[in-house]
This record gives sequence, C-alpha cells and structure tokens, in this order.
Amino acid sequence: MDQAGISYFLGPYQSAHENALQKMRRNSIAARIWANDFNVWKPSPHEITNRLGWLSAPSETLGNLHHIRSILQPLTSDGLSDVVLLGMGGSSLAADVFNRIFGSAPGFPKLQILDTTDPAVILETADRLDPKKALFLVSSKSGTTLEVVSLFHYFYQLTERKLGAQAAEHFIVITDEGSPMLETAWQHKLRYVFVNNPNIGGRYSALSLPGIVPAAMIGVDIEKLLHNAVAAARQEKADFFSGGNDSEGFRLGAALGVLAQYGRDKLTLILPPQWIAFGDWLEQLIAESTGKEGKGIVPVVSEPQPDAGVYGKDRAFVVFDNGSALWETRIADVASAGHPILKIRIDDAYDLGRQMFLWEMATAVASHWMGIHPFDQPDVEATKIHTRQSIEQFKINRTWPGEKPAITTGNADVYGDIAGATPDEALVNFLSEGQPGAYAALLVYLSPSDPIDQALSCLRKALIRKFKMAVTIGYGPRYLHSTGQLHKGDAGHGLFIVLTDDIKKDAGIPDVFGKPESSMTFGELKTAQGAGEIKALREKGRRVIRVHFKSDAAAELAGLASRL
Repeated sequence: MDQAGISYFLGPYQSAHENALQKMRRNSIAARIWANDFNVWKPSPHEITNRLGWLSAPSETLGNLHHIRSILQPLTSDGLSDVVLLGMGGSSLAADVFNRIFGSAPGFPKLQILDTTDPAVILETADRLDPKKALFLVSSKSGTTLEVVSLFHYFYQLTERKLGAQAAEHFIVITDEGSPMLETAWQHKLRYVFVNNPNIGGRYSALSLPGIVPAAMIGVDIEKLLHNAVAAARQEKADFFSGGNDSEGFRLGAALGVLAQYGRDKLTLILPPQWIAFGDWLEQLIAESTGKEGKGIVPVVSEPQPDAGVYGKDRAFVVFDNGSALWETRIADVASAGHPILKIRIDDAYDLGRQMFLWEMATAVASHWMGIHPFDQPDVEATKIHTRQSIEQFKINRTWPGEKPAITTGNADVYGDIAGATPDEALVNFLSEGQPGAYAALLVYLSPSDPIDQALSCLRKALIRKFKMAVTIGYGPRYLHSTGQLHKGDAGHGLFIVLTDDIKKDAGIPDVFGKPESSMTFGELKTAQGAGEIKALREKGRRVIRVHFKSDAAAELAGLASRL
C-alpha cells in the first residue's frame, strides 16, 4: 500500500494498522498534537508542554537565519580551518549527520565531532589542531552534561595556554536559557552564545540551533534544508486538517507503534551508503523516545545484511529507497521471508530536512499508540548517579572497587554471572540463554579505530548468524545518550556485553574552568562511566557480562568472531 512517499508492505498487520488509524482519527490525535495537548501522551503536562517546540522549529529557525549568518560569516571568511563540536546525544548527532552527508563546502572549515571521553581521541584532536585557526562549538542544552563540561574545561585550558587572552575568541556556546554555561560565557567573554528555544528537547533539536549552526559553519545550504522541513511540517498540518488522507508522519507512526505492539520491535534500518549517518540520528530519536515503561522499539542500524532466513520474527524493516535496483532485490528477499517492510522514497541530500521532521512526528505518534511519554528519559539518570558515586569513591581512595573475574586467561578477563572455561564459551553460553525477542548489545569502551570497527563488524555478523538475533553496537559513553534509555527502560530482552581494555594514553580534566588543576583524567572518567552503566543495568535486572582485554583488543575480537 502506498501513501505519498511511503510504501507499506505490512502483511498480516495491515488491518491492525488501519484500525489504529481509525481509532486515532476518532480521538482527534492529530489535531490535539498540533494544539499542544499533553493528554495525547500522559495526564500530566510534566516534560510535555515544554517539549513541543519541535513542531515549529523549522519555521522558527528559518526566521533566524539572517542573525545566524551575521554571527558566523566573519568566522568562515577569516581563515578558519577547523571547527570542533563538543557535544553529546542530541547536541551532536544532527551535526554529525550533516557533516558526514554534506561535508564541508569549498572555502569552509572542516568539522569534527567530539562526543567521547576517550583520551586517545581527545589527545589526537588536541595534537592536530592549530588553535589560531580553530573554533570550538560547545553544545549542551542543560549546560551541565558531564562529558561536554569536561571537554569544555580541557580545550579552553589548552587554548588559553597557547593563545592567552585571545582564547575566548575561539569559543562559541549553544545552550538554553538558565544554563550555567551562560554565566561562564559572559564571565570569560567568549565569542558568542546562541540561546536555543528551551521548549525543544535534545533529540528533537536537529532543525534548531544545535543542528543548524554547525551545518552553517561548513557551508550547508541551510535555507534549502529548512525550507524542505517547513514544507513537510506544513504538509503534515494540512493533511491533518483537510479531512482527507492521514499525513505521512501520522501513518508512519501508527505503523511503527502497531508493529512494536505485535512484537515486531527490532526496527531494522536499511539506508544507501551516503545516508548511513542518518541512521545514527534515528537511533537516538526512536530508542530514547520509546524505550521506557517496559516497552520500546530497538533501532538496528548499519547491520551487515545476512540471508533473510536468519532474521527472527521480531523484525520490521525500513528501506530508504533512492532508486537503486539493489533495493528491489533486497525487499523481495525480506518480504518473501514474511517480514513487514516500509519503503521510504528519498531524493537528494537536502531531503534530510523533510525526513527529520517526518520522523519526529512519527515517533511522537508511535509513542502515543504505545502509551509512552516520548519526551523524557527517566532511566538515563541512573547511570549518571552511579558514575558520580564511582568518581567520588575514586577521588577519595584512588582505586576502583574490585570485582573478581569469573574467567581469567592470558589475553582477557570475563566478569559477570557466567558459565564456561574460556571467553568464547562464556559468550556462547550467555547469548544462548536469550529468550524469544532477545537482542544483544555490544557496549564498547575501547578506543575507536578502523581495526576495532572492522573486528566489531565481523563479530556482529557472526553473532547474528549463530544466534539469529538482532545485534547492536554502541561506543561508550556516546551510546548512553542514545540507546542507554532503551537498554534500561524496555521489556528487558537485551543481553549486554561490555568491552573494555586498559587506558594507554590519558589527559587530565581541569576541575575549574580556566584553571589547570586536575583531580581526574578522561581515562578515569571513562572507566567510571562504564562501571556506572554496568551497575545501572544490573539494578534494572538486565543480564550483563564484561570482557576486559589485556592485549590487542582488535585482534582478540577478530579471533573471537572467526571462531564463532
């Protein structure tokens, strides 16, 4: 069945989809969303009425473009070579999408996203930059995000050491009203502060300042991008109130919600190579919005594509079709295996504006159907609490709480409630206990590198084939701001494999902004975050094991994959 740019191949779920649409029409859900009625989701307005600014974000941002350009134009025409975005989650993912899909236009600086506490990555960035030709975009809605504050302190101190009082000219802040970063920026006379609409949640902020400012910095045609988003919003609203067809976002959201309700909750996203980055943005939007109250949709992105017969009955597929003949063969294979498919037509890269608004609406509608609050993230705080506790204990004792490995070998230690004599046996036995609907999540606290990425991809492919379950990959702490809520808030079907190794390079984090004294390093912070996440997962009754590599982690992962 086709509706505008989306084709629906829902098989036995088609009638349930139509019934859901009819029920939502009777309850005027579409009109109530546009009227900012919090009762669409919950009987309390808490974190709903002040989180619906995304509905008007495209037009609001479009109206501010002259101001945005007036601030940025002197920078991009003044020999600037690098822009480094310090952000996490919703403050970095949209910028990463624009950067990876569009790249920097001729004459514009290169953009690097730093959404990590990994000291090797941070030190490599610091060594490479010429501070005289670099600008730092510090992006945090709350102004208190631990990773962003730590990176801000570190790079300001580094820049000030090299440039003195001129350091302030190399920092721009993107934050909300009331953020403590505002006071810091004014006190130290930073170059500029963009104050975003506080009624837009982080994962819904792509079409507001956190996404658009960095896009403008690298020469993206932000007018075209936003005009496409505005057109999508207007069409959504027109369709809602025309009395005719339901809008694209409404129908898409109903399909996502219905499929999840019937156990098809592993939403497998298949994108053309140039659009792969969009999957990472969708992952956060969907996972953090729906993964709570014992429910959730698990986005599966960048997955190797095995034979269709390997997929379990918990799968649903979204194929982003750019006209490639390869997709038709792939769709036919998946459909013949009995899996529901949504095919979405996409045009050029600037169709991103339309797609972003469409998926924001669809996620809000799906959340309504699932009975979920789409704008909060109640379980994210659990990891933060345990991380803070670990940090405080470490600062006092200068040691981490000990945990005895269940298995120890010359190359790796394995921690957790497991059975087996080797890491291979432990992993196989651990995943063999998965119930129907289970998925595995590789939570990676290793330094990112091409060899690590390749080894993880091989391991992921081996696990999918052997256990016939969805397998996701997330680098820590980045995934904590993306899928971390889902892991702790969904129905509890996840099997979590935490991967760690020894910190080989490290850098101190200044305790106070503008001062060099440090009582903790990035490596110690990363260790605390991994430990805090394990405690939070176990507190929620999730199954977790940890594999700590003593030698070459990439080689060990590759060897494990080949043996599986």
